[in-house]
Amino acid sequence: MTTVEQPERFTTLPHEETLAATAVALEEHGFSVEVVDDLDAAREAVLARIPEGSSVMTNTSVTLQEAGIAAAVDEGGRYESARKKMMALDFATDLQEMKAIAGQPDFALGSVHAVTRDGALVVASYVWGAANVIFVVGAQKLVSSAEEARERIVEHSLPLEDARAFAAYGQNSQIGKLLEIHQEFPGRIHVVLVRQSVGF
Repeated sequence: MTTVEQPERFTTLPHEETLAATAVALEEHGFSVEVVDDLDAAREAVLARIPEGSSVMTNTSVTLQEAGIAAAVDEGGRYESARKKMMALDFATDLQEMKAIAGQPDFALGSVHAVTRDGALVVASYVWGAANVIFVVGAQKLVSSAEEARERIVEHSLPLEDARAFAAYGQNSQIGKLLEIHQEFPGRIHVVLVRQSVGF
């Protein structure tokens, strides 16, 4: 795999005061927030929120993989894995059914590429139709503004995801959509902030 230069400003963990202030800002915008110390605690926090038997979509995410969340959902048997159900179908003939499965689970799990200090979540190329969404986010993704969030995605996340996608699928990645979530109805989106550098 090609080594990708990582701008230091997008990989440095924030001060505890910044993390706490960002959590408060997220809560003021309707997101519920937990701050945890490590990936084991993140996995426990996520799985504790999902009732056994729920349909769960694990979106492609280095963070979910590194935390063991994707494996716990897709291979654990405790939940109905929307990803497993979707991947059992044929992309060429069953695309609409695959989209329906991925778009309407009880829970969608993933991460975001940046979190602004004023409480917005910024992510490239995803949308979620699930009733409940849980994001697991490494603290190094905290940025000062929406402009810096976009810079982080273009300068940092995209090159890393491009290298990952090319190694995994033989194709390059691109930014197809850029979503900024500034406000949410309370209870729908839960953010688990990890006091570690994890994911892109």
